[in-house]
Amino acid sequence: MNSRTPAPCDIPDDHDGEVHFYATGWKCDKHSPWAVKGLPRPEPGPGLPAGAWTTPSPLSDSRVHDARAIASGKRRASFYAYRAAQTDTTKDETR
Repeated sequence: MNSRTPAPCDIPDDHDGEVHFYATGWKCDKHSPWAVKGLPRPEPGPGLPAGAWTTPSPLSDSRVHDARAIASGKRRASFYAYRAAQTDTTKDETR
């Protein structure tokens, strides 16, 4: 079984409710950790914000991709980008 396909509850007893995966294995609502402690079923959380996967990361905006860093070898780039950056920076230095 994998984590997406619920297995039957691990405890051989009467089962009640939905089956979910917990750290202790697959458990039905009756045998879940919160039910064993005598707690009520937890309410579902708010989930992820609507644009969680579409919002660009601020880290990608803060990185500077300048030709001098690529040409000097301080920033990793493909061979072609490295050569192009070297050509661009030598043109700037001759001006």
